[in-house]
Amino acid sequence: MARISLSPPRTLFYRAMEWYSNRTYGKVLDPAKALAHNPKVLRSDLRFELAVAKWNRLDADLKALAVMASAASIGCSWCMDFGHWENQRRGMDVRKVHDVPVWQESDAYTPLERDVMAYAEAMTANPPEVTDELAGRLLAALGEAAYVELTAMVAVENLRSRMNSALGLTSQGFKDHCEVPGRPGTARAAAGGDTR
Repeated sequence: MARISLSPPRTLFYRAMEWYSNRTYGKVLDPAKALAHNPKVLRSDLRFELAVAKWNRLDADLKALAVMASAASIGCSWCMDFGHWENQRRGMDVRKVHDVPVWQESDAYTPLERDVMAYAEAMTANPPEVTDELAGRLLAALGEAAYVELTAMVAVENLRSRMNSALGLTSQGFKDHCEVPGRPGTARAAAGGDTR
């Protein structure tokens, strides 16, 4: 359950964002509703996301796998729900989207895709656990521009997922259920200690 009201003041800016979100996604996105309590934060976030959407040096499927692997690692059910819908809608292989939370056991991925998801998880760890060997393989396979974009996308998803998790945002129904598996500490979270 959200830790902040999802009924922000209905300013002119919020109503314009609400119209666009309804038109684009069929509903108003909960992260936008939460951020709308501080219009400067919402405006900055929207400008940033529009700029991120223009990045195009990394293959779209690799980008999606990195983003979803980061979200799964953090445990952001909202991001996993939206990512599943967004990437299926984009035409990505359904099995690859579905298997992200269990990618290490799945045979759906190429070696490069596995390296991308391992990199996303290693960057998301606290502290980060990126090895020179993994970074070297990715640099050789992707080139410097795409490697920088991959790194930036994982960082962006960490911002999104950590903010959404901290705000208590959960699946919004883009997918029937969330594919975030149980994580260590889940029992503690159920007992009242948040592990996100």
